[in-house]
Amino acid sequence: MKPLLVAGEINVDLVFTGCERLPEFGAEVLASGFRQGPGSSSMICAMGLARLGHPVAFAGVTGRDGWGDYCIDAMRQAGIDVAAIAQRDGLQTGVTVALSSQHDRALVTHIGAIGALRSDDVGDALLGSAGHLHVSSYYLQDQLRPGLHGLLARARAAGLSTSLDPGFDPSQRWGDALLDLLPLLDVFLPNEREACAISGKRDPLAALHALANGHTLTVVKLGSEGCVALDRDGQLLSVPAHAVEVVDSTGAGDSFDAGFLHPWRQGLPLRDCLRWGSACGSLSTRGMGGTACQGTAAEVQALLGTTA
Repeated sequence: MKPLLVAGEINVDLVFTGCERLPEFGAEVLASGFRQGPGSSSMICAMGLARLGHPVAFAGVTGRDGWGDYCIDAMRQAGIDVAAIAQRDGLQTGVTVALSSQHDRALVTHIGAIGALRSDDVGDALLGSAGHLHVSSYYLQDQLRPGLHGLLARARAAGLSTSLDPGFDPSQRWGDALLDLLPLLDVFLPNEREACAISGKRDPLAALHALANGHTLTVVKLGSEGCVALDRDGQLLSVPAHAVEVVDSTGAGDSFDAGFLHPWRQGLPLRDCLRWGSACGSLSTRGMGGTACQGTAAEVQALLGTTA
C-alpha cells in the first residue's frame, strides 16, 4: 500500500488536565496534570495512523526552532516519512495550550507557522509517491486554503483518494467555499458542531442529508455518543463510543480519523470503519495529550472483540 500523505499544520501541545473551570482575566485556575506533546490535528492523525502500522508521509512547515525540531523528531521516531517538512527562517512553530476536563476542552493557539503550508509545497512527485491525501484544520491553514481545490484535483488526477477534516472555524463564519471541495473528497470527517455549521442544519442527520452528493462519504463524529454516517442506500449507520476511563479528550477526533481511514483504505465495510474510528477515538482519551495513548491495531481489535 502506498503511504497516506498528510498535508497539514504542525504545532506542539501544552496540555493542562483536571481543570474544573475555564480561567478568567484576573483569576487563576489550577490543573491537576500537565503534558507536553506533539500537537495539531494533522500530526495527531498522522501519529495515530503510524501507531496502527499504516504507512504515512507528512508535508508541512515549522519554524527553524526547538519546537519544530521536537515535532519533526517525534514524527520520525513514530516511523512517519518527514522528508517533505520544511523548516523556515522567520517563522515560529505553532503552540497550542489545551485546558481539558473529563468532559470537554478549550484551546488557545499561537498560529506561528501553522498557516504557512502552500499547495505548491505539495508537488506532483510527492503526490505520485502516495496513495491517499488527507488534510485537516481547513480553517487554520490560511495559505493552503486558496489552492486546496487545485491540490485535491491534482491528487485525484494522480489516482489518489482524498479526505478532509475541516476542524473548527475560529471566526465562526464557516462560509461556502468548503462546500465546493466536497465533490473532490472521498471522505469528509466533521464533528457534530462543524457539520451543522457548514451545512446550515440543526442536527447531525439533517446535516448528513444536506451534505450528501452521491460521491463523498460524510462521517459525523459525536464525541462520547459515537458517530453516524449514511450508507450507499442512504440508510443511517450509527456506532457508539466505547467506555474507557477518560483522562483527556484532546485530539480524540483526529485519532478517530486515523482509525477510520486505516481500514477504509483496505476496503473494509463502512460499519467496520466506523467501529475502528470510534475505538481509536475512545482509546486516545486514556492519557494526556492527543498522542500519548493512541491505540495499536491489537488494542483496537481487543476492544472491538469485547463489544461486538
